Amino acid sequence: MAALLHRLGAWAHRHRRIVLVAWLAVLAGIGALSATAGGSYEDDFSIPGSRAQQTLDTVSHEFAAASGASAQVVFVAPEGLEVAGQKPVIEQTLAAAAKAPQVAGMVDPFAAKMISPDGRTALANVNYAEKSAQLADGTLDALEDAFQPARDAGLRVELGGSAYANSSDDSGQGAEVLGLLIALAVLVITFGSLMAAGLPLLTALLGVGATVAGLAAASGALTLPTTAPAMALMLGLAVGIDYALFIVARHRSQLAAGMPVAESAARAIGTAGTAVVFAGLTVVIALAGLAVVRIPFLTAMGLSAAGSVVVAVLMAVTLIPALLGFAGERLRPKPGSRAARREAGRPSLGSRWVRLITRRPLVTVVTVVAALGVMAAPALGLRLALTDNGSAPVASTQRQAYDLTAAAFGPGFNGPLLVLADLRDGGDATALPGKLGAVDGVAAVSAPQLSADGRYALLRVIPETGPQDERTEQVVADLEAAGGPSVAVTGSTAIALDISDLVSASLVPFALIVVGLAVLLLLLAFRSIVVPLKAALGFLLSVGAALGAVVAVFQWGWFADLIGVSHTGPVITFMPVILMAVLFGLAMDYEVFLVSRMHEVYARSGDPRRAVTRGFGASARVVAAAALIMVAVFASFVPAGDATLKPIAFALAIGVLLDAFLVRMTLVPAVLALAGHRAWRLPRSLDRVLPNLDVEGARLAEPAKTRRAVPVEVVR
Repeated sequence: MAALLHRLGAWAHRHRRIVLVAWLAVLAGIGALSATAGGSYEDDFSIPGSRAQQTLDTVSHEFAAASGASAQVVFVAPEGLEVAGQKPVIEQTLAAAAKAPQVAGMVDPFAAKMISPDGRTALANVNYAEKSAQLADGTLDALEDAFQPARDAGLRVELGGSAYANSSDDSGQGAEVLGLLIALAVLVITFGSLMAAGLPLLTALLGVGATVAGLAAASGALTLPTTAPAMALMLGLAVGIDYALFIVARHRSQLAAGMPVAESAARAIGTAGTAVVFAGLTVVIALAGLAVVRIPFLTAMGLSAAGSVVVAVLMAVTLIPALLGFAGERLRPKPGSRAARREAGRPSLGSRWVRLITRRPLVTVVTVVAALGVMAAPALGLRLALTDNGSAPVASTQRQAYDLTAAAFGPGFNGPLLVLADLRDGGDATALPGKLGAVDGVAAVSAPQLSADGRYALLRVIPETGPQDERTEQVVADLEAAGGPSVAVTGSTAIALDISDLVSASLVPFALIVVGLAVLLLLLAFRSIVVPLKAALGFLLSVGAALGAVVAVFQWGWFADLIGVSHTGPVITFMPVILMAVLFGLAMDYEVFLVSRMHEVYARSGDPRRAVTRGFGASARVVAAAALIMVAVFASFVPAGDATLKPIAFALAIGVLLDAFLVRMTLVPAVLALAGHRAWRLPRSLDRVLPNLDVEGARLAEPAKTRRAVPVEVVR
């Protein structure tokens, strides 16, 4: 692989103008396609084959009016007054709202007796035939405008419900610019050169631009979740900067040693570029592995993020060597400069750190494992659920409507359940309200609504508890038990519970697949037993500690105000599997870049202690810079106000921080120092059958006659 990439790097360097024009043409083509064929994103939280989903499909077919989105309209009278005194203006605004775009029906709160016990709050429903993602731009704005006369009359009016499920807060948009500025600062400090720092940022921005435009074009033909572009942007920026950073850092190191520019560019792709391809492959496989969970929207999200990684890798191994050719001698550290002295092997913070932690490696190992174990303890209380309007920003109308509804009528009114009864076997629909109403935890049951052919009855059941409450799941089970085999529960709350159960059941199998993949890939890369086992253990510790931090902040509320968490409770359902998939790939990035340099030194010297100290010293600065950039990029998405993305970005930022600095840069060298020669040995039976991937590009150091010669171009 190293020799192949060496030739690719040399070709891209020689034909840099062709490479640059080709990439610009690709970017222009994707941009044009997204502008002409692009569609919209839609959160399709469906689970094909599940009972709740099959029931919802039947409801959609038999009761079309009940399958679309609905908006809850909450009217609140001033203190000391009742909404009954404002009945004329409420009915007037409801009549105006009935004429708003796409409205299919209206439920009057006075006719439905949806008045709070104190008489101050009334709850109306506006029904749409379409789902929330299918509502046209301006539809909800027109609905809100219809209730302005009620506000003018002194009533407080807030709107929520499933129609606002795809609404998001834009207050934090642009915060990622801060992450990019931090990344630029880290790169400048790392390289001591503004040009060298600018290359990784340039290629990363071009890569995410191509990915996001490509997703926009694909959304015209595929159903992609609303979080797909944000995930691709976040991950694409992070890995795009990191992959370019590793290659440019190796190129600068070789230039400082006196290597010609053309040969250095090719060799950087053959060595660091090989590690980039290997690391990128692990991320892509892990993200594609989300298909194991068998939830379509999660698979689509994983593949979208994987696409951003593929683009980042292709940019790194083709566009980077071309740009290195354009930069030429300007990237070579000047004699006597800080960068040149550092590349010459002067003692650094990294070399001092590795000597400190390997002086007593067993103490280091025990301390790190214990610390991460304590941080992981809260993860035992992790609860999963899909987000609802209760997680929306406090100032948003949907959050205000959610809180007002819960306070006036009970939390269950924010998550009503739909109960479908099959009457084809002679069932009695009139007896159902009594049966279902007797179930513990049920607050109210509507009268049954019959389908056109009389074969089905649909009832609306209001639980006493909210959609994210653990007790609601038991209510769903008890309702089906009370109704018998002909009764099934569905609706957004029931499907969300099914999704959470499915993801929870998939966590262990997914973790085993990811860890097994890590062991296999590192076994092939380093031809060692100790290296992959240690890497897998470190990965599990990092994931556990990151999940523990998420529970402490998002469920327990520790430091929640500092990062803008306005609602504590269950964590977004698919956060753990996204965390495992992405963190696995990034952890393997750092593992490969650190351990490959150590292995390289061991192959030359045969001294395990020297391999750890010299290899770590040669790569620690770049890995630390890469990790800080990752943390800055992920952390910049935390204040964005999106309840779906916030915990994912927070978990990734904490996970990368712990994995890079506690696991890869502390635990890993300590374990390797403790293992000595055993760290680099492989049983002969495995050594004979496993292929040699040459991740660190050792074969490139062989005499020219043993490999294909690469023409060296003089750069003027």
